[in-house]
Amino acid sequence: MARKNKAIEIRNRSAWHEYFVDDTWVAGVALLGTEVKSLRAGKASFNDSYCLFNDGELWLKSLHIAEYVHGTVNNHDPLRDRKLLLTKRELKKMEGKLKEKGYTVIPLRIFTNDKSLIKMEIGLARGKKLYDKRESIKARDTDRDLKRYLK
Repeated sequence: MARKNKAIEIRNRSAWHEYFVDDTWVAGVALLGTEVKSLRAGKASFNDSYCLFNDGELWLKSLHIAEYVHGTVNNHDPLRDRKLLLTKRELKKMEGKLKEKGYTVIPLRIFTNDKSLIKMEIGLARGKKLYDKRESIKARDTDRDLKRYLK
């Protein structure tokens, strides 16, 4: 009897508040078995996570995936570096844009695709200043008030 896999989606909510996201990509993630089980339970935190190029490969740093509850001594390290899987063309394009001042690559969300493979959406982003954050909050509030008024 086949088991249905529950779709997962874990979002980095602070990313949209802290950064302007200019471009996005969907990448595969090299994970261990206990990490997959922990992600399916929704146990991940994006606090201070970022992506970094090392020898032409893109690595995900400081994404906290909690240890699997029913794991044994073979459980994973919660903060280990994980390799992101993209094509060479995508990596070269991203690395070229990263050389411009002020850009960084950040993880936006973890989700499962149609085949129950775990994927990560990453974004090329520029940091927001304090006044940009205030403008974003103000625009969101006015949109909410407008929608409320039109109902």
